[in-house]
Parts: sequence; structure tokens; C-alpha cells
Amino acid sequence: MAEKRKQSNKILLLAAIAPGLYPVFFFYSKNFPSVNSWEHLGFFIVTFFLVPIAVFFVARYIFGLLPLQKYEKYLLPFLNIFTLLYLLKVCFYIGIEKDKILIAAVVAALLSLLIHKHLLKIIFFEFLLAAIGLVSLVITMVSFLSIDEAWRKQPDGIASVSFQKQPNVYLIQADGYANFAELKKPHYNFDNSNFEQFLEDQNFTFYPNYRSNYSTTVESNVTLFNMKHHYYNRSIGYNEIYNGRNMIISENPVLDAFKNNGYKTYFLTETPYLIANRPAMGYDATNFPYGDMKYIRNGARRIKNVEPDFKKFVNEKIAQPKFFFVQLLNPWHVTSVDHSSKNKETERELYLERLQETNHLLESMLSTILESDPKALIVLMSDHGGFVGMDHTGEKRTKNLNRDFQYSIFGANLAIAWPENNAPTYDTELKSSVNLFRVLFSYLSENEMYLDHLQENGSYLIIKEGAKDGIYQTIDNQGNVTFKPLDSLAL
Repeated sequence: MAEKRKQSNKILLLAAIAPGLYPVFFFYSKNFPSVNSWEHLGFFIVTFFLVPIAVFFVARYIFGLLPLQKYEKYLLPFLNIFTLLYLLKVCFYIGIEKDKILIAAVVAALLSLLIHKHLLKIIFFEFLLAAIGLVSLVITMVSFLSIDEAWRKQPDGIASVSFQKQPNVYLIQADGYANFAELKKPHYNFDNSNFEQFLEDQNFTFYPNYRSNYSTTVESNVTLFNMKHHYYNRSIGYNEIYNGRNMIISENPVLDAFKNNGYKTYFLTETPYLIANRPAMGYDATNFPYGDMKYIRNGARRIKNVEPDFKKFVNEKIAQPKFFFVQLLNPWHVTSVDHSSKNKETERELYLERLQETNHLLESMLSTILESDPKALIVLMSDHGGFVGMDHTGEKRTKNLNRDFQYSIFGANLAIAWPENNAPTYDTELKSSVNLFRVLFSYLSENEMYLDHLQENGSYLIIKEGAKDGIYQTIDNQGNVTFKPLDSLAL
């Protein structure tokens, strides 16, 4: 009897563990850059394995207490199949979706009636499926972990720069906010004069030729905060730069420079997108503690009101100067995928509605700064353009030499309020995001030697349609639309 019970426990453990293996391997292989933390590993172990084991044991115990013995043969097959379907649902459709859970339960019930005698074969199939998923995961991990990050090395000691001026510095990034000059072009065709006038009244300087070097939030910010080009790690196989969030949030030469000069650093965000993989928090203060986050959501459309904490931190009385990186989700961009697009004209209208809402928020935040900190250095910028003129952002993967098309992607906004309205003469070098902080640090240090190592200002896309798959420079150093394979450039 004891031996039979022991054997039964082994089968139960296998039945509980097997359905979680493939979903875990699948999710990691598809989302590794955003789940590569020990906290995520612990979450998956608990949620995908330990919880099912506990549920299986408890369910069997309850069945033993009730007059349901004749149905017990269906219990493990049902729980096994339902667990597999439910965990796959979690990987594809995050959240409590009652209809999909009900469908999974019905399918599991029907299959358990039909194939309950073949539980071991079902378990074997799940382990076979897991083996295939494991191979994919290993390939993914080897690819990511073998990436050389030597490109991050600075050609000078800019991380140790000594500031001669120490104003509070505010970097406010409105995701996808198109350059004011681009908003006047045919794709956008929008009158933004009221907000522009507000900024002019506050002595902001506009940079109509400014653009981003890359087309997504992570890729663009990695370049911004590392002051170097990554060129997509010279690979077209990744969804985003590996360790990109860590390079933005945990450690980078920009943060090093501010900390070395005694600044207290703040990261405030409307959405946990940039901290989805729970990187070590390199900023001294944040409005989004990890306890407020989910484990398998990138948080791209989860909005948290940033203003209360922003006002609190702006008015915080400390002896140190302050550096703020504030990330706002809107106006965002047109939808990311074809199936959710409402057509390019409707996408444009929705974008412009969000842009006007963003203007109101920015006016409020900027007023908060200007009232309490009139000598601040305020950088209002965006990570890329709004992709208006497209049905969805995926169109960027197609070769297109139209000037407005490329600048709808890369035409990012930049407006700066320089202390005492005294912009440096070399602010003409503010052409793309890769060089933004080199110019700012030259100004703060009163040392133009940091301009000796400005990066080239090219903008780059991964192209997969209309030309050979590869990485292409689509806007050159002078701002002209081009189409040159990365490997053909002397970089």
C-alpha cells in the first residue's frame, strides 16, 4: 500500500510539473530581456510549479474526503491538461479572462474523459514539448549572453566630468512627441502654436532639426544615456537591446556623472515599461516601487499619475542639486500591429488627441518647476516620433525613402530652457539623441573638450521588406534620407 502511494505521489508530481515547463521556456525565450531577473525566476518557479503541485495534492486530498472515488481517475488528467492550457493562456493573454479560462476548463474536461487512461503519455508529450522549448531558450540565452558590450566604453573621462555649474536638471521625455517642425508637415498637419507659445514665453529654445537615432523607447534611451551608438548590437534577431533597461535604469555614464557631482537622482514614470525586468534601481528615488508591478506585464499601457510625486520631489528641500528623468507615456505613437490599426487617418486623430492631453500635463509640470526652480536647466524631449502617416509602426520595417515617412519615425522633439536664457554657442551640435548629454555636460562643466568625441548622428532601422534583411542607415549624419547597409558604413 505504501509503495502504491509513493508511486502515486511520483505521478502526481510529474503531472503537476510537466504542464508548466513549456510555457516557462516559451515565455523566457520570447521575452528574455524583460524577465531576466532573479525575482522573475522566483515568480515563475512559484507560480508555474509550486502552486500547481500544491493544488494537485490538495485536490486529491479533497477528493479522498468526498464520495467521488469513481471520478478520481479523471482528476489528474483534468488538472494536468487544464494547467497546461491555463499557463499558455497566461503567456499569451495576461489577466483574468473568464471566457478563456472557461474554454480551457471545458476542453480539459472533455479530453480527460477521452484520454484519462493515457496520463503518462500526456506527461511524456509535455516533457517532449518542454525539450523543444528548452532548446529555443538555450539558443536565445547564448545569443544574448554572448553580446559584447565593449561599444559602451567611452573614449574619454566624461563619466568623471566636473560640473562648474550645478543647476537642477530636469529631463522630461514625452514618448513619441514629434518635433514641432514635423507637426507642421503633411503627415501630422497639426497646429501646435498654443503650446509652442507657452514654451517661448518661458524662454525655451527649440531645435527643429533634432531627431532620434533609433525607433523604439528602449533602443533610443540606451543610446541617450550611454552617449554611444549600439547599432542594434549588429543583429536583426532581437526584439530589443539585451540589458537595455539596465543600461538606462541601473548604471550608465550619465547617472555616474550626476552622482559624481553630488546630485540626487530621481526616476519618475507613468508606466513601468522601462523597469519591466526589475533592474537594480540606480536612481536615488522613484515613484514606481517594484512592489507596485506585475511580473509578466511590460506595463506599456498602464498609467500612473506622475504629478503628485513629481511635485513632492521638486519641492523637496535638500542641500544637493537634483537630476530628474521623467518618462511620460503619451502621446505615444500609432498602434504597433496591423490587426489593431484603425487606419492611418484615425490613428493620426487619436495621436493628436493624446498630444493635446500631453500638452496640458507638460504645461502643469513645467509650471511647477518654473515657480519653484526658475534657474533650472529643463530639457523637454522625446525618444522618437509618432509614426503618424502609417497604419501601424511595423511599416518601419519596409524600405521607404520618403522624407516625411522617415522623419515621422525619427523626428523627435527637443526644447531646452537654459538657465538665465543663455544657451551655449555649440548647441548647434544638438542634432540627435546620442549627443544630447555630451553637449549638456560640456555646458555644465564649461569644458568644450567633451565635444571632441561627438558621435555621428545617423538614424537606423532594421529592414525586412523591400530590401535584403539587415540594419540600414535611413537618415545620415547631415539629416538627409538615405538607405545604406550598416556594414557598408565606415563606423
